[in-house]
Amino acid sequence: MENDVLALEQSGDVLFMMLGAAMVFAMHGGFAFLEVGTVRKKNQVNALVKIIVDFAISTVIYFTIGYAVAYGVYFYQSAGTLVADKQGYELVHFFFLLTFAAAVPAIISGGIAERAKFWTQAVAAAIFVAVVYSFFEGMVWGQISFLGQAGSWLEKFAGAPFHDFAGSVVVHSMGGWLALVGVIILGPRIGRWDSQGRSRPIPVSNIPFLALGAWMLCIGWFGFNVMSAATIKGISGLVAMNSLFAMVGGILFALVVSKNDPGFIHNGALAGLVAICAGSDQVHPIGAFFIGGIAGVIFVYGFTWEQEKLKIDDVLGVWPLHGICGTWGGIACGIFGLKSFGGIGDVTFMAQLIGSLAAVAVALVAGFIVYKTLDGLFGIRLEKDDELQGSDLTVHKVESTPEEVTSRYT
Repeated sequence: MENDVLALEQSGDVLFMMLGAAMVFAMHGGFAFLEVGTVRKKNQVNALVKIIVDFAISTVIYFTIGYAVAYGVYFYQSAGTLVADKQGYELVHFFFLLTFAAAVPAIISGGIAERAKFWTQAVAAAIFVAVVYSFFEGMVWGQISFLGQAGSWLEKFAGAPFHDFAGSVVVHSMGGWLALVGVIILGPRIGRWDSQGRSRPIPVSNIPFLALGAWMLCIGWFGFNVMSAATIKGISGLVAMNSLFAMVGGILFALVVSKNDPGFIHNGALAGLVAICAGSDQVHPIGAFFIGGIAGVIFVYGFTWEQEKLKIDDVLGVWPLHGICGTWGGIACGIFGLKSFGGIGDVTFMAQLIGSLAAVAVALVAGFIVYKTLDGLFGIRLEKDDELQGSDLTVHKVESTPEEVTSRYT
């Protein structure tokens, strides 16, 4: 009887992780359609292909290198050995965490859209997943005792280890700050500013596709956050409720400050969800609402400031959305997670501040090294004529609506 109960518990955890992995995997379709709805029609095919190819590359690289870097776990045993331990739980745990790792190239894709070379960015994605992301993941969640582990120097110094329950910092901040480096080194799209430096905004191509991407991400995010418990025993309704309230806060605050702009409203939901990942198991739902709401404001004003003041051509605004809001989420966990703000109280402000800033430093340094090296060796930007024609035809030899092209000649 005891063995049967244990087997049932283990199989439940395997199913729990598999469902979580499937939900987060579906989010990658959300990343794709969010980019498709934002970029111009001549770059829509490229957006779709980049996301799915980056996921495939991430799978191979994370399996062979990244997971071992972060957790010290290898899969080079027989299939029988792999399933003998907890009915193959480690395999679905890998699948779940892979979907997190692969989100980093998906985030970067939106910032560098419309002018980055396909294969050099694929190489950059592989390096980020193999080394940069996995190294920082290991410092927070894995085997590298530095930031997030009990007994680490940070716990001794700041009173608690760095806490990032579902990846505000590990995933989103890392992806957003890496993207910022790529965007700056690439430079703006042709025509984004005129010869006098005056802004010439490039409008989104398809708001329904943008909204579809946002909805897919919002739904999958409940797997992203709730299933980060990793076991059925660890699941918490608080995480689900906080995710919901942060999303709603992001929507409503963005609605007000953007004066009803649909792009900002849908991205406001995502900003709120990015920010709540870190503290979703620590804060009160009211705190989650304000964490998400402030993130929505950060995105609206951050995107405008980035584009119009700094003149950074970040196509989907992934730096303010994932980079800045992810950093805010890590720090906010150290504020609203305190008992004095109605939180659980397992965190400290200093630990959250240090851990959040550490991600920024790692991303900026690593991103600069990787992109500068690839740019020097191969070039990371499309040739001018290729960029003007669009990456759909120059890279994939097909437009997003081939039937329309064919009908021109029939």
